[in-house]
Amino acid sequence: MRVLVIGSGGREHALCRSLKLDPQVSELHCAPGNAGIEEVATVHPVDPLDPGQVAELALRLRVDLVVVGPEAPLVAGVSDAVREAGIACFGPSRDAAMIEGSKTFAKEIMRAADVPTARARSCVTEEEAAAALDEFGAPYVVKDDGLAAGKGVVVTEDRAKALAHARACERVVIEEFLDGPEVSMFALCDGSTAVPLQLSQDFKRAYDGDEGPNTGGMGAYTPLPWAPEGLTEQVMREVVHPTIGELTRRGLPYQGVLYVGLALTSKGPKVVEFNARFGDPETEVLLDRLETPLGGLLMACATGELGLDPVFRDGSAVTVVIASENYPEAPVKGDAIRGLQETANAYVLHAGTKRQGDEVVSNGGRVLNVVGHGPDQESARRAAYELVGRIELRGSFHRTDIAR
Repeated sequence: MRVLVIGSGGREHALCRSLKLDPQVSELHCAPGNAGIEEVATVHPVDPLDPGQVAELALRLRVDLVVVGPEAPLVAGVSDAVREAGIACFGPSRDAAMIEGSKTFAKEIMRAADVPTARARSCVTEEEAAAALDEFGAPYVVKDDGLAAGKGVVVTEDRAKALAHARACERVVIEEFLDGPEVSMFALCDGSTAVPLQLSQDFKRAYDGDEGPNTGGMGAYTPLPWAPEGLTEQVMREVVHPTIGELTRRGLPYQGVLYVGLALTSKGPKVVEFNARFGDPETEVLLDRLETPLGGLLMACATGELGLDPVFRDGSAVTVVIASENYPEAPVKGDAIRGLQETANAYVLHAGTKRQGDEVVSNGGRVLNVVGHGPDQESARRAAYELVGRIELRGSFHRTDIAR
């Protein structure tokens, strides 16, 4: 099959790498791609937020499947335009993608489906926000209602800071703080059926010890040897099936991947957030361990023919994000990157990069994902950090405690 991937980050490089390894995939394209993706796929300079441009490219390339990576193109209606052009698409419709596009909509779906989650208030005015902060108390959790590239959440003990974030957003969801560790679970959906992928965990804060500002994610690992037995089955039963059932009831059958961010609270797992796409950087480690060929799996979701559960390899995978100077506030771009050669047990997935002459240079906040794998978590972690130590990027930084 001929496949077109939409996006330009580490998640899309991971998708392209896995699709390239699938013997069913005869031709691989990506738009717009990055310096790493262009080594495994033919890249095209298309605006990923323009549904017409994406559909036109898919038709011109005569692809069999379009895989939409990021959330913004989904909310812009790219998957709708591709399907209207008669091409199979992995990714929910614009209306179904509002499960991520609007925190208020997500909470509404969860209430209707009786999904366990934090109590919350949707606020437009400063007075509403102040009342909600007082109702739930500290730590204050304030979420931008719309898309914010994973950085629209403030969790703080400082009421003034929480209120300032609410003031800066058009609409916010303020909710009670959920105690306990957070885990990520992805479920592949074909419109009526859903199957789980392996559990993973990411690290949102910029610095070691979960300090510093919220980011799009600084690293991840899978599997989770400490996860409670039966957690995946419980989440499928209490969260995923009720959620896709409620969406279907509203005429919004869900095709793609449903990302469930969970807090394992003292009262059981509760949903922190939904995303309408593969999480980044969790995708990088999950696809490293996925044994089932990816192309056939995504095509089955896009065509309503999802069957058996995906199979994962034994062992562990760890990814460490190398971020540019001043990320996440004002990332510095344009610095040369060296030392990208893979080792026996680790390799690099590009995120914010571009090619400039003969050099690869930084072109975003999260620049690289270094993925290590091994028979256990410690060996995978060691492999990742050994390669991280060889990479040179002026002013860059990374966390040293991923999967510790």
